[in-house]
Amino acid sequence: MTKTKFNYNTTILSCFVGYIVQAIVNNFIPLLFITFQNSYNIPLSKITLLVTFNFCIQLTVDLLATKFVDKIGYRASILIAHITSALGLLLLAILPEIMNPFTGILISVSIYAIGGGIIEVLISPIMESCPTDNKEKAMSLLHSFYCWGHVGVVLLSTIFFKLAGIENWRILCGLWAIVPILNGILFIKTPIAPLISSEEKGMTLKELFKNKVFWVLVIMMVCSGASEQAVSQWASAFAEQGLGISKAAGDLAGPMTFAIVMGATRAIYGKHGDKIKLDSFMLISTALCVFSYLLISLTPSPIISLVGCALCGASVGIMWPGTFSKAAASLRSGGTAMFALLALAGDLGCSSGPSLVGAVSGIADGNMKAGILTSVIFPVTLIICLLISKKQARKNTSN
Repeated sequence: MTKTKFNYNTTILSCFVGYIVQAIVNNFIPLLFITFQNSYNIPLSKITLLVTFNFCIQLTVDLLATKFVDKIGYRASILIAHITSALGLLLLAILPEIMNPFTGILISVSIYAIGGGIIEVLISPIMESCPTDNKEKAMSLLHSFYCWGHVGVVLLSTIFFKLAGIENWRILCGLWAIVPILNGILFIKTPIAPLISSEEKGMTLKELFKNKVFWVLVIMMVCSGASEQAVSQWASAFAEQGLGISKAAGDLAGPMTFAIVMGATRAIYGKHGDKIKLDSFMLISTALCVFSYLLISLTPSPIISLVGCALCGASVGIMWPGTFSKAAASLRSGGTAMFALLALAGDLGCSSGPSLVGAVSGIADGNMKAGILTSVIFPVTLIICLLISKKQARKNTSN
């Protein structure tokens, strides 16, 4: 008997590339902000709205996914995600030339944001459904690919602009669109297992909202997203201010270093997770996160503050995938609705963390350290939730 060409290994590979696709749609367009400003005379205040718009579309998709994914199926949904991701990138190269530039860019962003939102909801449950030996390891390794995708988008795009010139950015849109096109084709062929067996029924929204464990997980997701982005989003400005370096150098010293260290932590747990208890690793990581926040905000040395940023990247790596793994293990019939709502909670955290830093920093006359110090509330709350979760698990075991 010949072995089938497409198996669950190709499904896992498709999931890895799926997070690279999300990294492309989230991190490519910010590299073009100054180009858009110069080429189309769009005010920077309007251009920065694109990130907010992308985020709002993805949040909306997270919410709507609880209704449509189970009706049309995982395969159809993930194909739509890849089609819209590729289409949005291709239209980004075309629409600004044939209509009002800002409107054209906004339409393109809204289309690929649909893809990014669906990917965020579906990739984790598709991965969870694959028959793997250690779900926590697989989930952590999966989420590391978003970090590698982020690093790859920035580095490869920078190299392209250096060699071909920034004026040829439209060609790069087409090249990046190849990734979701090829991965979409792979998802047509590769097997996708049901998250819940046909004999079981997934929890309804009402059942989830009545479940105390679910609400602890929601708070954990909010705190995970906030703990990560509160430092990540401000790392570049932190590096520029503290070290007196350029924007490009600040991006490399700040967000790039943060993403690399965070990805490395996820990859390490993905490789050795079978030897490490998830709860213990998450508690140690979250305690390290609190320490890194204090290091960033209380030390007078900019170099030590940047070391704190790197430590923060290492500490937050397990938070998001670890919470997803805990949710899959503790609420086995949570289904698509649970993953969609947890993704929504995580996105809310990703927004609230940087917002709190910005608001407090503004009140403190631009002192970002004050904003970071205030945001220590997120990892501290996460520690409390982990201890509650651990206590509940012990109680369930004794019963």
